[in-house]
Amino acid sequence: MAFKEAKERFRGSIAPVITPFDEDERIDFEKFQELINWQIASGSHGISVTGTSGEPSSMSVEERIQVMEVACKTVNGRVPFIPGTGSTNHRETLRMTRAAQEMGADGAMVIVPYYNKPNQHALYKHFKAIADSVDIPIILYNIPGRTAVNLEAVTIARLAEDCPNIIGVKEANKDFEHVNNVLLKCGRDFNLYSGIEVLCYPMLAIGGAGHISATSNVAPREVAEVYNRWAAGDVKGAQDLHYELMPLNDVLFRDTNPAPAKAALGMMGKIKPILRKPLDVPSPQVQAEIREVLLDYQLITEDVNI
Repeated sequence: MAFKEAKERFRGSIAPVITPFDEDERIDFEKFQELINWQIASGSHGISVTGTSGEPSSMSVEERIQVMEVACKTVNGRVPFIPGTGSTNHRETLRMTRAAQEMGADGAMVIVPYYNKPNQHALYKHFKAIADSVDIPIILYNIPGRTAVNLEAVTIARLAEDCPNIIGVKEANKDFEHVNNVLLKCGRDFNLYSGIEVLCYPMLAIGGAGHISATSNVAPREVAEVYNRWAAGDVKGAQDLHYELMPLNDVLFRDTNPAPAKAALGMMGKIKPILRKPLDVPSPQVQAEIREVLLDYQLITEDVNI
């Protein structure tokens, strides 16, 4: 796929699908495939797996590659498939990104290495080596709240200039001045995606390409519709839906992602709400709050227990 074509195709709501586990904390591939099919049927414009919402740090490299392969076969070209292939380990990231290309993924999303806290020059060398190792489009993933380091706009711009296959960045960054500078320095044809739920609509307004929102795990149709309305020129409709989604966005981040999303999907009957340690489901109080919001959105009925 030509990188210019990828920039046009990789737009809208790219759902970062959770990884369901069974009671023994084994990956439940049947439920996983059902979730992917539900996402596509609900209008999500793309699928990503093994990103933050997929609990990648709790899985081995072999498990992550298996999850990616199952997802790639399930998506089957219906929408773009862009798995998360990053980790704290450079060689593991190389291996998973190359595996993504070999299995036929449309691109790869590569997170800033977490815990290590590399400087900007080290981040440049890391991402350039990853981009140079494959021919598929790369979306950088900047989430300083998880990684303890910010991928600066000047570094992103340098990477975009030197690596033609680095076509965009997912910004899970509340610093709106920073995300504006990304487009200023990289050019407005660079694909900017919101990874902060409350900024999905605002980022479209400054020229963003879409969003990669954990909320789409629970309300895929509505999250995709924010983009659809904006792309159709229905600015007020997109704005209205943005505000309608805010209570759901809020409750899904009362605890560490993806714990609230898994609790919600459990209440909706989509999965068993199981996370691998050290993560766990939210407290009973937070689960009760999630239940009330799901009732308000008519995503569950009164007879659902928690």
